[in-house]
Amino acid sequence: MKIMILGGDGYLGWPTAMAFASKGHEVIAVDNYLRRNIALETSSEPLIPCPNLIERADIFQAVSNYKIKTAIADCADYLQLTNLFRDFHPDAVIHYAEQPSAPYSMIDFQTAQKTFSNNLNATFNLIWAVKEFAPECHIVKLGTMGEYGTPDIDIEEGWIDIEHNGRKDTFLYPRQAGSLYHTTKVLDTDLLWFYVRTYGLRVTDLMQGPVYGLSTAESDLDTRLLPNFHYDDIFGTVVNRFLVQAVAGVPLTVYGKGGQTRGYLNLKDTLQCVELAVDSPVKKGELRILNQFTEQFSVNHLAEKVQAVGNKMGLKVKIEAIENPRKEKEDHYYNAKHHGLMEMGLKPHYMTDEVVTKMLEEIIIRKDQIDPKKIMPRVKWNN
Repeated sequence: MKIMILGGDGYLGWPTAMAFASKGHEVIAVDNYLRRNIALETSSEPLIPCPNLIERADIFQAVSNYKIKTAIADCADYLQLTNLFRDFHPDAVIHYAEQPSAPYSMIDFQTAQKTFSNNLNATFNLIWAVKEFAPECHIVKLGTMGEYGTPDIDIEEGWIDIEHNGRKDTFLYPRQAGSLYHTTKVLDTDLLWFYVRTYGLRVTDLMQGPVYGLSTAESDLDTRLLPNFHYDDIFGTVVNRFLVQAVAGVPLTVYGKGGQTRGYLNLKDTLQCVELAVDSPVKKGELRILNQFTEQFSVNHLAEKVQAVGNKMGLKVKIEAIENPRKEKEDHYYNAKHHGLMEMGLKPHYMTDEVVTKMLEEIIIRKDQIDPKKIMPRVKWNN
């Protein structure tokens, strides 16, 4: 297939581009370096310096003999995006092209506006580019489990059946996001659902939980192909942060009571899930929503897991509860359904002690590159 990856320079986008190219697909990775620029502006650079997108593609081709086309373009600019569609004619578009940080979206008006403008315009422009220039194209968009919030009932897979005054219907599951970033993802879903039922687009929306991991099969070919592994408070997911803190000798920072529970998955499983979605396109006029995670953990459970493995390795890991910088429930019910991708054939990489050990070993090699100043929370919206 001809696969266009928007946000192809990102933590998920770059490994996805390599994975599809390795399967023989014709791939183009599109990015405008928004995340790289924000990381520089906020002193949130990744643990491992990464070549730019064009250099990465050249390195990948040299070591694998697979080609990835690249385009430095802004998906929030409709003309730039439609020019890509006219030239490439994709069969599937994987949409990662959004500002992905909840803390960044909550710093001030400027960061909120940049998040809102980029994320909504990128999705809106993609919808219209597909409608006008590739109506048979399958959109696979990365959503987030954070859209659902933490309701006191089970979280269904995208949809919920409602009975009211003796009548029944099926609706999108109610959303109640905890940051502006997550709210833009809710609006994404609403936009897609409107255009799916109005113009018959084909869309799969993947509600992904926090991702962890340093490498994939393709990045093992050359360390310069590793993803953008962030451990800071802006872009670093909680597992990746804890792993780096354990190596750096910084107590694992549990926000508040630590009962916050979410669904997590390995980076390698993100690639599996996206491939399963692309390989099984939905019919015209269908919005398929899949909850994309493999295990549910509380923050306390994650901290204790990293501590136990780290201590076996002689790291002397400590855990420290700190004031929660976020406005969120710290002790709550959480039971999210996630059967769709399992039924499609997902073979999970669970967070075993062996997996945690291997990640810690990879970080220990790079211990001298850790900057402890990037770890503690610098953004608060708890008041």
